[in-house]
Amino acid sequence: MAGTLYLIPVPLGPVEPTACLPPDTLAVARRLDCFVVERAKTARAYLKAMNHPLPMQRIELHELNEHTPAAEIDALLAPLRTGRDLGLLSEAGCPAVADPGALLVRAAHRENLAVAPLVGPSSILLALMASGLGGQRFAFHGYLPAKEPERTQAIRELEQAARRDRATQLFIETPYRGGALLEALAATLAPDTPVSVAADLTLPGQTIRTQPARAWRGHGARVQDRPTVFGIGSDAPPLKKPRGRA
Repeated sequence: MAGTLYLIPVPLGPVEPTACLPPDTLAVARRLDCFVVERAKTARAYLKAMNHPLPMQRIELHELNEHTPAAEIDALLAPLRTGRDLGLLSEAGCPAVADPGALLVRAAHRENLAVAPLVGPSSILLALMASGLGGQRFAFHGYLPAKEPERTQAIRELEQAARRDRATQLFIETPYRGGALLEALAATLAPDTPVSVAADLTLPGQTIRTQPARAWRGHGARVQDRPTVFGIGSDAPPLKKPRGRA
């Protein structure tokens, strides 16, 4: 009988795992002895923080990241084929969401192997929940272009999509470019377009604020070097619910 691929969330930063991971998730992580991870060094630190009972040298860690050749991904499923359960860890938050682990999950589905997502923090959903921009319709775009004029064009297209579809547009940036992105949003968007900024989610310094784009001008330093999720909403009134049957 084949094993199960467990998708194990990890904290979004340096906090105790028990502060953001439920007991059942921690229990699964502690009983596994084989994991696919993005970086072995980070994974060892997380497993130690989770109080994994085994010595680190007895735990198998196989890396899957942007440098992993596509031809090698199927081989990472070998433990499952022999009946062993396998854990997938990300660098932060939920595996396979804006994360190379999605390739492993897809490969598992191709072989009809069981996949079990576990409960834990997702920066994307936490930011959406706290934004006030509405969660009925939303889209996540990962990273925007880092260079101009591509970045400005992408920001304008997201603003148009937010207005056209009444859908919140979410995206992230590497922490060292977060300040520059916030300034670009303030400079590019219409002054009244709502912009949500959620930094250091679940961490002691967490800040979440939604306000018009014009109010963010000159405040790039507030998110510089901090993990941040950005959101663009619509300044148009909500659509009226149509009468009659759906």
